[in-house]
Amino acid sequence: MMAAAQSKSRGRWLLWGGYGLLLGVLPLLFHQGFALTLMCQIGTVMIFSLSFNMLLGQAGMLSFGHAVYAGLGAYIAVHTLNFIGKGTIVFPVTLLPLVGGLAGAFFGVLFGYVTTKKSGTPFAMITLGIGELVAAMALMFPDFFGGEGGISTNRVAGSPLLGFITYGPQIQVYYLVAAWLFVCTAALYAYTQTPLGRIANAVRDNPERVEFIGYETRRVRYLVLIISGFFAGVSGGLSAINFEIVSAENVSAIRSGTVLLFTYIGGIGFFFGPMIGSILLGLFVVVLSTITNAWLLYLGLFFVLVVMYCPGGIAGLIMLQVPLVRARRLRAMLPAYALAALAGVVLLAGLILAVEMLYYHALEAANAGPVMHLIGIELNVLSVPPWIAVAVLAVAGFALLAAARRLVAARWERVTNGLAGGALR
Repeated sequence: MMAAAQSKSRGRWLLWGGYGLLLGVLPLLFHQGFALTLMCQIGTVMIFSLSFNMLLGQAGMLSFGHAVYAGLGAYIAVHTLNFIGKGTIVFPVTLLPLVGGLAGAFFGVLFGYVTTKKSGTPFAMITLGIGELVAAMALMFPDFFGGEGGISTNRVAGSPLLGFITYGPQIQVYYLVAAWLFVCTAALYAYTQTPLGRIANAVRDNPERVEFIGYETRRVRYLVLIISGFFAGVSGGLSAINFEIVSAENVSAIRSGTVLLFTYIGGIGFFFGPMIGSILLGLFVVVLSTITNAWLLYLGLFFVLVVMYCPGGIAGLIMLQVPLVRARRLRAMLPAYALAALAGVVLLAGLILAVEMLYYHALEAANAGPVMHLIGIELNVLSVPPWIAVAVLAVAGFALLAAARRLVAARWERVTNGLAGGALR
């Protein structure tokens, strides 16, 4: 038993050490300016998503206004940064996310007192109302919020850290985001192991029983929201440093809806699920939006597919494979998975070509001509053969996927039945 505990402890040290090492070496692998900017955005969104999952995944509190805490934290941080630039106050820019975090916690105390009086659907509706109220205030009080243009700043303010770290170069901003991401991830994971984190899970699963054993569920929800607001504010402070501007969009319902969408896609039932969702958010919003005008359609279809076929999110799909890995039987599933992946690629190719041709035909063909160029392929959207080829590709992909799904289900049943029967030890 002692050996098992030591092995588990060693595994945790290796996991966290590998996580820190990965954050440290990523800029060495992806050192282009766009890649650094993308990684900075993903890092700040990871903290934001993890803070949101404290509410939804761990305490069962569906919030439609979580951007309020990140956005107001960003506003306080950007004003503080401007004061530092003017010499009004002396404060290290490195600790500016802490200012945003304290602001987020303060507004968590303020708004949480109202929102946590109810739970379930009433809580969600109240958070939606609070979010819309703050979003409206962002346009009503331009002296603080900056109106539609927002508040701009300069992150190269105050005395350089160690004499040379000014946060002017993007690589320095990346390492600031990475350091805060590591600290926040460790702190949020530690929170899940605390009595408050455990009782929050109980409030999510069975609030009546929690009340019966003597805990006040409203107080638990209130404390969780305050802590969640703190980490959301940290994310907002990092965002202010990275973008050097904070606007009404930071407190909008769109921002709240986006974090909900991708946290669910990543997997709300697992600690690392929101981190996966944040990476997908960066790829969809930052990368895919620059490639195609139909990125919102792809995002919607992807979300629908996750809800229908993978309700546990991407993290849930990964965790389903853990028993097979431990039993050394994942190899038995690989041929079925490979067929499913091939079918998915064929089907996606047909659907993507169809969508892109439709978009080109509707929006650009009249001005740019009937020939569309896509990844080196020329397609005449006014000609019949390309549409026939795309239809054949999509139908073939659908047929292959149906066959692969049956194969995966049969192979999965055979493998998991063997695991349950103890035949695979």
